[in-house]
Amino acid sequence: MRATLRWAHADLRTHRGEALFIVLATAGIVASLLLAAALFGYATNPWQRVFSQSQGAHVWIHTGPSADPRRLAELDGVASVAGPYPTAGATLESRGTRASVELRGTVEPPAIGRPLLTAGRWLDVGAPDGVVLESSLARALWAEPGDILTLPGTSRTLTVRGVADSAEPRFSPGERPGLVWALPSALPRATGGQVTGLRLTDPEDTDYAVQRAVTLLGTGAVTEVSAWQQARAEAQGGNRLLGQVLGLFGLGALVAAGLAVHGAIGTRVRGHLRDISVLKAIGFTPGQVVRIFLLQHVAFALLGAVLAAALTEGLGSRIPGRLGDAVGVWQGLPGYTAALFAVPVAAVLFIAATTGLAAWRAGRVPPVPGLRAAAPLGGRLSGLARGALGLRLPSALVLGWHKAFTRRLRSLATVARLALPLLLIVVAMSAWTTMDRFHSEPEQIGLAAGLTVRADDSLSESGVRALLARNPQVTAVHPGIEVAALAPGQTGTIALRGLGTHEHPYPFSLAEGRLPNGPDEAVAGQGLLDLLDVRVGVWIRMMVGDRPQILHIVGRSIEPENSGRVISTSLDSLRENDSELRPSLYLLQLRQGADQHRVAAALTASGHGHIDVHAAANPADGLSPLRAVVAGLIAVLALIGLIELLTAIGGTVREGERDLLALKAIGLTPRQITAVTVTATGCTALAAVVVGTALGLPLAHWLIDAQGRSSGIGAGIARGPSPVLLVLFGVAAVLGAAALAALPAARAARRRLADTLSAVS
Repeated sequence: MRATLRWAHADLRTHRGEALFIVLATAGIVASLLLAAALFGYATNPWQRVFSQSQGAHVWIHTGPSADPRRLAELDGVASVAGPYPTAGATLESRGTRASVELRGTVEPPAIGRPLLTAGRWLDVGAPDGVVLESSLARALWAEPGDILTLPGTSRTLTVRGVADSAEPRFSPGERPGLVWALPSALPRATGGQVTGLRLTDPEDTDYAVQRAVTLLGTGAVTEVSAWQQARAEAQGGNRLLGQVLGLFGLGALVAAGLAVHGAIGTRVRGHLRDISVLKAIGFTPGQVVRIFLLQHVAFALLGAVLAAALTEGLGSRIPGRLGDAVGVWQGLPGYTAALFAVPVAAVLFIAATTGLAAWRAGRVPPVPGLRAAAPLGGRLSGLARGALGLRLPSALVLGWHKAFTRRLRSLATVARLALPLLLIVVAMSAWTTMDRFHSEPEQIGLAAGLTVRADDSLSESGVRALLARNPQVTAVHPGIEVAALAPGQTGTIALRGLGTHEHPYPFSLAEGRLPNGPDEAVAGQGLLDLLDVRVGVWIRMMVGDRPQILHIVGRSIEPENSGRVISTSLDSLRENDSELRPSLYLLQLRQGADQHRVAAALTASGHGHIDVHAAANPADGLSPLRAVVAGLIAVLALIGLIELLTAIGGTVREGERDLLALKAIGLTPRQITAVTVTATGCTALAAVVVGTALGLPLAHWLIDAQGRSSGIGAGIARGPSPVLLVLFGVAAVLGAAALAALPAARAARRRLADTLSAVS
């Protein structure tokens, strides 16, 4: 055992740089996997915690005031019912910020879907104007307990008594009203409805329960349905995407690192054949030789894994932004300790498994290896190489190219190991480019309008359009309306939008089909097509309240809102079914480079309190931490690629030692011999770049579009890096490889004759 440790220590001193790279690469890989686990936990558990503590309802059903939702308690599978509670729509203003809200009347905190107070107190009959705000709405209004809220257009005010968490869908400006709990006496009686919550015995039967509930109440009585899956998905938001990206690249980097370590051990075995023979000659068994190489590299991996776990434990919560918040929440969850232990152990075991084969090959080296006769560059020159020499091409380039690919199986393995991290880097670059496209070309991903405007009833449609068009930064004003619709046989409501007119159509972002130009023509998002299990070209029938609406889907649009469960037509098409229909919103297209916030402030000032302006929500805004994640992953992958490259260079230099005599015999100078090794390394790197780019681009498009389809946005959002960037990436990789190979190749070319003879003996 002592001799084993002494040999391992001597080998470590000789290859310090390679050992350091393996440790750092393992640390980066394990850290990526730990951050992925943190984001997964952060994405799911906070909502699950609120849902469990509040005894959340699995389904919330909004109905008209004439419906009788008490009958829902008789349905099979319904464990308990919350409500019905009276509701009313309103607009609240606080510190210059407005928000559409749903006032929900209740006196005592409900047993099902109970709000969890985070600040302040619950309602009191002695304070009839007191309200409790849902936490996301409170953040949007910058409201705290004790603040006074106004209702624009009236002299009435409300006082914030508390702020509470809820497992229901969160407030989203322009899309979903915020939730406000108030005393029933505080609700206006003229424009009211009611909402009922259902807690089910089996949450997996949610779809079936909703179908039976809608059938019992009647489609005309149901105005909106929201299920717990939708609330959970909205709460997870971009965190799950961040976790998926980290997990995908972490696993890919883990495979790449395992292969790189496998290649490093294989190269080391070939370079230490004489040392292994000596070890066996002095009494080392094959098992001891295997353990030397295996335990040495497992120790490197273990050191890197422990380093990553320690950094995550000590500094993870201090990372700026969402990543730090995710780690902080994750550290307080029950499964944190197990994950912190299991992830590094799994990474170390995986690396150990990939290095086992190479270590086993080391144990099979005979104690007295046969003499290796010097052969010109590992084999006979091919016809192509001889032809290139006949064309008077530089001999160093021809011999270097031949040297890189003369051993096909080994060369292909080296190219494959080096191409894997390059492939993942191309995928990461594609993800970065796609995120940039969301900001630089929002009109191409369903965000043609930069601002959304809502006006009160004191302004006419023509008056609002004239007011908005006077701003020089506004290029187009598209009136529209968005209502909740219910498709027959479905378990949730969808968004029906009427945008633009036949004369001035709204510029939808199409991924398939054509624009809706005729009557009753519409485009739908991927989420809606998946929900209804239909394709472009079909007619669908839906209910808007008690009115049927039949539309012909002629195209698939990219829809970043409402999980893609959106069907859009022109406002004129909806008016054919209801001539009294009036626009409820106006979508504004702005000039290139216009500042959304400045334009919104100017429009708000010119509206004198009669309009409410919101900037269009860009889904990429929530993915800003992903840029730092992608940059970190690229650095980790580059480190792994560097390890594999150094391994390949070391193997090329060692294998070229026995060719030095032949090269010197044919008259090559040390500089030309150096050029042979540098060219061989450059050709290997070039082949890896070509393979990585050729496979990485389609893989990136497939992965990004698959994520788009699963989120409801739809395929067609992926964009690869520009050709210029790819060329620069390839040139940098090849030139970097050549530069790294220059120094060891030059040192090998100037070796003494005695050392060269010992290499071939």
